[in-house]
Amino acid sequence: MSDFSAQDLLLPLPGLAGRYQVRVRAGAPAGSVLPLAFDIYLFGQPAHLALQRGVKSWQLFYLEDQRRQRTVAQLPVAEAGEEQAYSTYQAPFGGVQMAPEVSARVLLAFLTAVHAHLATLGLDNIQLKSFPFAYDSAASALQTQALLQLGYRIQQSEISSHLPLHREFAAGLYHAELLRLRKCERAGFVVEQEPPWLLSAAYDFWESCRREKGHAPLLPLERLQELFVHFPARHFLFSVRDAEGQWAALILAVQVSADILYTFYSGSRKAYADYSPTVLLHQGLHEFGRNQGYRMLDLGTASLADGLNFPLLQFKQHLGAEASLKLTFTR
Repeated sequence: MSDFSAQDLLLPLPGLAGRYQVRVRAGAPAGSVLPLAFDIYLFGQPAHLALQRGVKSWQLFYLEDQRRQRTVAQLPVAEAGEEQAYSTYQAPFGGVQMAPEVSARVLLAFLTAVHAHLATLGLDNIQLKSFPFAYDSAASALQTQALLQLGYRIQQSEISSHLPLHREFAAGLYHAELLRLRKCERAGFVVEQEPPWLLSAAYDFWESCRREKGHAPLLPLERLQELFVHFPARHFLFSVRDAEGQWAALILAVQVSADILYTFYSGSRKAYADYSPTVLLHQGLHEFGRNQGYRMLDLGTASLADGLNFPLLQFKQHLGAEASLKLTFTR
Protein backbone atom coordinates (compact mmCIF):
# COMPACT_ATOMS: atom_id res chain seq x y z
CA MET A 1 0.00 0.00 0.00
CA SER A 2 0.98 3.63 -0.45
CA ASP A 3 0.22 6.80 1.48
CA PHE A 4 -2.55 9.02 0.13
CA SER A 5 -1.30 11.29 -2.67
CA ALA A 6 -2.47 14.83 -3.36
CA GLN A 7 -2.80 13.75 -7.00
CA ASP A 8 -5.51 11.21 -6.19
CA LEU A 9 -8.90 11.68 -7.80
CA LEU A 10 -12.01 9.78 -6.67
CA LEU A 11 -14.66 8.89 -9.24
CA PRO A 12 -18.10 7.51 -8.32
CA LEU A 13 -19.60 4.61 -10.25
CA PRO A 14 -23.08 5.50 -11.57
CA GLY A 15 -25.65 3.16 -10.07
CA LEU A 16 -23.08 1.69 -7.70
CA ALA A 17 -22.19 4.75 -5.63
CA GLY A 18 -21.98 4.01 -1.94
CA ARG A 19 -20.44 0.61 -2.59
CA TYR A 20 -17.74 1.26 -5.17
CA GLN A 21 -15.52 4.13 -6.24
CA VAL A 22 -12.55 4.50 -8.60
CA ARG A 23 -9.34 5.96 -7.27
CA VAL A 24 -7.12 7.53 -9.94
CA ARG A 25 -3.47 7.91 -9.04
CA ALA A 26 -1.71 10.11 -11.58
CA GLY A 27 1.93 10.87 -12.27
CA ALA A 28 4.52 8.37 -11.07
CA PRO A 29 3.25 4.80 -10.48
CA ALA A 30 1.72 4.53 -7.02
CA GLY A 31 0.19 1.55 -5.23
CA SER A 32 -3.29 1.11 -3.84
CA VAL A 33 -4.50 2.95 -0.75
CA LEU A 34 -6.90 0.26 0.44
CA PRO A 35 -5.47 -3.26 0.88
CA LEU A 36 -5.58 -5.41 -2.22
CA ALA A 37 -8.09 -8.28 -2.46
CA PHE A 38 -5.87 -10.03 -5.03
CA ASP A 39 -2.20 -10.42 -5.90
CA ILE A 40 -1.00 -8.11 -8.68
CA TYR A 41 1.05 -9.77 -11.39
CA LEU A 42 4.64 -8.56 -11.50
CA PHE A 43 4.17 -6.55 -14.71
CA GLY A 44 1.39 -4.51 -13.12
CA GLN A 45 3.17 -3.67 -9.89
CA PRO A 46 4.08 0.03 -9.49
CA ALA A 47 7.75 -0.77 -8.94
CA HIS A 48 7.86 -2.62 -12.27
CA LEU A 49 5.83 0.04 -14.08
CA ALA A 50 8.31 2.66 -12.89
CA LEU A 51 11.08 0.96 -14.87
CA GLN A 52 9.31 1.35 -18.21
CA ARG A 53 10.99 3.97 -20.40
CA GLY A 54 9.38 6.62 -22.58
CA VAL A 55 6.23 7.08 -20.49
CA LYS A 56 5.03 10.66 -20.14
CA SER A 57 2.70 9.96 -17.25
CA TRP A 58 0.88 7.11 -15.55
CA GLN A 59 -2.78 6.85 -14.68
CA LEU A 60 -3.34 4.00 -12.24
CA PHE A 61 -7.00 3.15 -11.72
CA TYR A 62 -8.02 1.27 -8.59
CA LEU A 63 -11.56 0.01 -7.99
CA GLU A 64 -12.36 0.27 -4.29
CA ASP A 65 -15.05 -1.69 -2.51
CA GLN A 66 -16.00 0.72 0.27
CA ARG A 67 -18.05 -1.86 2.13
CA ARG A 68 -15.17 -4.31 2.38
CA GLN A 69 -12.50 -1.58 2.48
CA ARG A 70 -10.53 -3.43 -0.17
CA THR A 71 -9.15 -2.65 -3.61
CA VAL A 72 -10.78 -5.20 -5.92
CA ALA A 73 -9.44 -4.25 -9.37
CA GLN A 74 -6.54 -2.40 -10.97
CA LEU A 75 -5.81 -1.01 -14.43
CA PRO A 76 -2.47 0.72 -15.16
CA VAL A 77 -2.47 3.08 -18.15
CA ALA A 78 0.63 4.75 -19.60
CA GLU A 79 0.55 7.92 -21.67
CA ALA A 80 3.25 7.51 -24.31
CA GLY A 81 3.04 9.22 -27.66
CA GLU A 82 0.65 11.80 -29.02
CA GLU A 83 -2.80 11.16 -27.52
CA GLN A 84 -1.91 7.47 -27.18
CA ALA A 85 -2.36 5.32 -24.08
CA TYR A 86 -1.14 1.81 -23.35
CA SER A 87 -1.76 -0.86 -20.76
CA THR A 88 1.02 -1.45 -20.43
CA TYR A 89 3.78 0.16 -22.47
CA GLN A 90 6.86 -2.07 -22.15
CA ALA A 91 5.75 -5.37 -20.64
CA PRO A 92 4.35 -8.66 -21.94
CA PHE A 93 0.87 -7.70 -20.79
CA GLY A 94 -1.24 -5.25 -18.81
CA GLY A 95 -5.01 -4.91 -18.67
CA VAL A 96 -7.43 -5.22 -15.80
CA GLN A 97 -6.59 -7.49 -12.91
CA MET A 98 -9.36 -8.09 -10.38
CA ALA A 99 -10.64 -10.11 -7.47
CA PRO A 100 -12.90 -13.10 -8.25
CA GLU A 101 -15.98 -11.44 -6.73
CA VAL A 102 -16.02 -8.54 -9.22
CA SER A 103 -19.12 -9.02 -11.37
CA ALA A 104 -19.60 -8.29 -15.07
CA ARG A 105 -21.77 -5.29 -14.18
CA VAL A 106 -19.20 -3.81 -11.82
CA LEU A 107 -16.34 -4.39 -14.25
CA LEU A 108 -18.22 -2.66 -17.07
CA ALA A 109 -19.00 0.30 -14.81
CA PHE A 110 -15.34 0.48 -13.76
CA LEU A 111 -14.08 0.50 -17.35
CA THR A 112 -16.73 3.02 -18.38
CA ALA A 113 -15.53 5.38 -15.65
CA VAL A 114 -11.91 4.79 -16.66
CA HIS A 115 -12.53 5.73 -20.27
CA ALA A 116 -14.60 8.76 -19.40
CA HIS A 117 -11.69 10.04 -17.34
CA LEU A 118 -9.11 9.24 -20.04
CA ALA A 119 -11.23 11.16 -22.54
CA THR A 120 -10.95 14.28 -20.37
CA LEU A 121 -7.16 13.94 -20.75
CA GLY A 122 -7.39 13.64 -24.53
CA LEU A 123 -6.45 9.95 -24.42
CA ASP A 124 -8.99 8.45 -26.80
CA ASN A 125 -6.63 5.97 -28.47
CA ILE A 126 -5.88 3.05 -26.18
CA GLN A 127 -4.04 -0.24 -26.67
CA LEU A 128 -4.55 -2.91 -24.00
CA LYS A 129 -2.56 -6.15 -23.88
CA SER A 130 -4.33 -8.74 -21.78
CA PHE A 131 -2.73 -11.63 -19.92
CA PRO A 132 -3.25 -15.14 -21.35
CA PHE A 133 -6.67 -16.67 -20.71
CA ALA A 134 -4.95 -19.55 -18.91
CA TYR A 135 -3.93 -17.21 -16.09
CA ASP A 136 -7.53 -16.48 -15.12
CA SER A 137 -10.13 -17.68 -17.62
CA ALA A 138 -13.12 -16.15 -15.84
CA ALA A 139 -11.54 -12.70 -15.56
CA SER A 140 -10.36 -12.90 -19.18
CA ALA A 141 -13.87 -13.68 -20.40
CA LEU A 142 -15.41 -10.82 -18.40
CA GLN A 143 -12.76 -8.36 -19.54
CA THR A 144 -13.11 -9.36 -23.19
CA GLN A 145 -16.88 -8.96 -23.10
CA ALA A 146 -16.68 -5.57 -21.36
CA LEU A 147 -14.04 -4.20 -23.73
CA LEU A 148 -15.96 -5.27 -26.84
CA GLN A 149 -19.09 -3.69 -25.39
CA LEU A 150 -17.16 -0.44 -24.96
CA GLY A 151 -16.15 -0.35 -28.61
CA TYR A 152 -12.77 -2.03 -28.53
CA ARG A 153 -11.69 -4.31 -31.32
CA ILE A 154 -9.24 -7.19 -31.18
CA GLN A 155 -6.05 -5.88 -32.74
CA GLN A 156 -4.07 -9.10 -32.32
CA SER A 157 -4.95 -12.62 -31.29
CA GLU A 158 -2.01 -14.77 -30.20
CA ILE A 159 -1.61 -18.35 -29.06
CA SER A 160 0.00 -18.58 -25.64
CA SER A 161 1.39 -21.92 -24.49
CA HIS A 162 1.89 -23.20 -20.97
CA LEU A 163 2.92 -26.35 -19.19
CA PRO A 164 0.59 -27.38 -16.35
CA LEU A 165 2.76 -28.42 -13.43
CA HIS A 166 0.39 -30.84 -11.74
CA ARG A 167 1.61 -33.69 -13.97
CA GLU A 168 5.01 -35.22 -14.63
CA PHE A 169 6.98 -33.58 -17.45
CA ALA A 170 7.54 -36.82 -19.36
CA ALA A 171 3.81 -37.57 -19.33
CA GLY A 172 3.15 -34.76 -21.81
CA LEU A 173 6.15 -35.28 -24.10
CA TYR A 174 5.80 -36.49 -27.66
CA HIS A 175 7.87 -39.60 -28.39
CA ALA A 176 10.43 -37.73 -30.52
CA GLU A 177 11.08 -35.21 -27.73
CA LEU A 178 11.38 -38.01 -25.19
CA LEU A 179 14.10 -39.58 -27.35
CA ARG A 180 15.96 -36.25 -27.49
CA LEU A 181 15.67 -35.92 -23.73
CA ARG A 182 17.20 -39.37 -23.21
CA LYS A 183 19.95 -38.55 -25.73
CA CYS A 184 20.95 -35.48 -23.71
CA GLU A 185 20.99 -37.50 -20.51
CA ARG A 186 23.15 -40.23 -22.05
CA ALA A 187 25.59 -37.59 -23.31
CA GLY A 188 26.04 -36.25 -19.78
CA PHE A 189 24.13 -32.99 -20.22
CA VAL A 190 22.85 -31.49 -16.96
CA VAL A 191 20.51 -28.66 -15.93
CA GLU A 192 21.89 -26.05 -13.56
CA GLN A 193 20.48 -22.95 -11.91
CA GLU A 194 23.04 -20.25 -12.59
CA PRO A 195 23.93 -17.38 -10.22
CA PRO A 196 22.68 -13.87 -11.13
CA TRP A 197 26.21 -12.55 -11.56
CA LEU A 198 26.43 -14.60 -14.78
CA LEU A 199 23.70 -12.48 -16.40
CA SER A 200 26.19 -10.57 -18.58
CA ALA A 201 27.70 -13.81 -19.90
CA ALA A 202 24.20 -15.21 -20.39
CA TYR A 203 23.26 -12.13 -22.38
CA ASP A 204 26.25 -12.62 -24.69
CA PHE A 205 25.21 -16.25 -25.14
CA TRP A 206 21.63 -15.29 -26.09
CA GLU A 207 22.84 -12.62 -28.50
CA SER A 208 25.16 -15.12 -30.17
CA CYS A 209 22.32 -17.64 -30.52
CA ARG A 210 20.04 -15.00 -32.03
CA ARG A 211 22.69 -13.95 -34.54
CA GLU A 212 23.12 -17.60 -35.56
CA LYS A 213 19.41 -17.80 -36.31
CA GLY A 214 18.94 -14.31 -37.73
CA HIS A 215 16.66 -13.14 -34.92
CA ALA A 216 16.24 -9.56 -33.69
CA PRO A 217 18.45 -8.28 -30.84
CA LEU A 218 17.38 -8.48 -27.22
CA LEU A 219 16.56 -5.69 -24.83
CA PRO A 220 19.75 -3.84 -23.83
CA LEU A 221 21.71 -5.64 -21.14
CA GLU A 222 21.28 -2.65 -18.84
CA ARG A 223 17.50 -3.15 -18.86
CA LEU A 224 17.80 -6.78 -17.81
CA GLN A 225 20.33 -5.90 -15.12
CA GLU A 226 17.88 -3.30 -13.81
CA LEU A 227 15.18 -5.96 -13.49
CA PHE A 228 17.54 -8.29 -11.63
CA VAL A 229 18.51 -5.49 -9.24
CA HIS A 230 14.92 -4.46 -8.46
CA PHE A 231 13.42 -7.96 -8.42
CA PRO A 232 16.24 -10.36 -7.55
CA ALA A 233 13.93 -13.01 -6.08
CA ARG A 234 11.75 -13.12 -9.20
CA HIS A 235 14.36 -13.73 -11.93
CA PHE A 236 16.09 -17.06 -12.48
CA LEU A 237 18.78 -18.25 -14.87
CA PHE A 238 18.79 -21.91 -15.88
CA SER A 239 21.21 -23.63 -18.22
CA VAL A 240 21.98 -26.94 -19.85
CA ARG A 241 25.70 -27.71 -19.71
CA ASP A 242 27.34 -30.43 -21.77
CA ALA A 243 29.71 -33.04 -20.35
CA GLU A 244 32.59 -30.54 -20.59
CA GLY A 245 30.66 -27.89 -18.68
CA GLN A 246 29.92 -25.67 -21.70
CA TRP A 247 26.56 -23.99 -22.13
CA ALA A 248 24.33 -25.69 -24.67
CA ALA A 249 21.15 -23.78 -23.80
CA LEU A 250 20.10 -20.97 -21.46
CA ILE A 251 16.78 -19.56 -20.30
CA LEU A 252 15.62 -16.63 -18.18
CA ALA A 253 12.51 -17.35 -16.13
CA VAL A 254 10.42 -14.74 -14.32
CA GLN A 255 8.06 -15.26 -11.39
CA VAL A 256 4.91 -13.46 -12.54
CA SER A 257 2.90 -14.40 -9.46
CA ALA A 258 2.92 -16.83 -6.57
CA ASP A 259 1.81 -19.64 -8.88
CA ILE A 260 3.01 -18.66 -12.38
CA LEU A 261 6.52 -18.88 -13.82
CA TYR A 262 7.15 -17.24 -17.20
CA THR A 263 9.94 -17.99 -19.70
CA PHE A 264 11.29 -14.63 -20.84
CA TYR A 265 14.44 -15.26 -22.92
CA SER A 266 15.96 -18.51 -24.14
CA GLY A 267 18.57 -19.68 -26.61
CA SER A 268 20.52 -22.75 -27.68
CA ARG A 269 23.61 -23.25 -29.86
CA LYS A 270 23.17 -24.59 -33.38
CA ALA A 271 26.05 -26.99 -32.68
CA TYR A 272 23.77 -28.86 -30.26
CA ALA A 273 20.77 -29.06 -32.59
CA ASP A 274 20.94 -32.87 -32.79
CA TYR A 275 20.44 -33.03 -29.03
CA SER A 276 17.72 -30.36 -28.72
CA PRO A 277 18.93 -29.38 -25.22
CA THR A 278 15.94 -27.06 -24.73
CA VAL A 279 13.84 -30.17 -24.04
CA LEU A 280 16.08 -31.04 -21.09
CA LEU A 281 16.10 -27.37 -20.08
CA HIS A 282 12.30 -27.28 -19.90
CA GLN A 283 12.31 -30.48 -17.87
CA GLY A 284 14.57 -28.73 -15.36
CA LEU A 285 12.31 -25.68 -15.24
CA HIS A 286 9.29 -27.93 -14.86
CA GLU A 287 10.89 -29.68 -11.89
CA PHE A 288 11.90 -26.34 -10.33
CA GLY A 289 8.37 -24.99 -10.78
CA ARG A 290 6.75 -28.03 -9.17
CA ASN A 291 9.14 -27.93 -6.24
CA GLN A 292 8.39 -24.22 -5.70
CA GLY A 293 4.63 -24.74 -5.78
CA TYR A 294 3.82 -23.05 -9.11
CA ARG A 295 0.81 -24.30 -11.03
CA MET A 296 1.92 -23.18 -14.49
CA LEU A 297 5.03 -22.62 -16.60
CA ASP A 298 4.14 -19.97 -19.20
CA LEU A 299 6.12 -20.61 -22.41
CA GLY A 300 4.98 -17.38 -24.06
CA THR A 301 3.54 -16.89 -27.53
CA ALA A 302 4.61 -18.11 -30.97
CA SER A 303 4.03 -15.02 -33.05
CA LEU A 304 5.62 -13.50 -36.13
CA ALA A 305 4.84 -10.16 -37.75
CA ASP A 306 2.65 -11.94 -40.31
CA GLY A 307 1.05 -14.59 -38.11
CA LEU A 308 1.90 -17.77 -36.23
CA ASN A 309 5.37 -19.24 -35.92
CA PHE A 310 4.14 -22.75 -36.65
CA PRO A 311 7.42 -24.62 -35.94
CA LEU A 312 7.78 -22.94 -32.54
CA LEU A 313 4.15 -23.59 -31.64
CA GLN A 314 4.52 -27.23 -32.64
CA PHE A 315 7.67 -27.58 -30.53
CA LYS A 316 5.82 -26.29 -27.49
CA GLN A 317 2.95 -28.66 -28.17
CA HIS A 318 5.46 -31.52 -28.38
CA LEU A 319 6.66 -30.55 -24.90
CA GLY A 320 3.11 -31.15 -23.68
CA ALA A 321 2.08 -27.50 -23.60
CA GLU A 322 -1.55 -26.45 -23.59
CA ALA A 323 -2.79 -23.48 -25.62
CA SER A 324 -4.82 -20.44 -24.64
CA LEU A 325 -5.62 -17.07 -26.19
CA LYS A 326 -3.71 -13.86 -25.51
CA LEU A 327 -5.52 -10.83 -26.89
CA THR A 328 -4.48 -7.26 -27.63
CA PHE A 329 -7.32 -4.74 -27.82
CA THR A 330 -7.45 -1.26 -29.26
CA ARG A 331 -9.94 1.55 -29.66
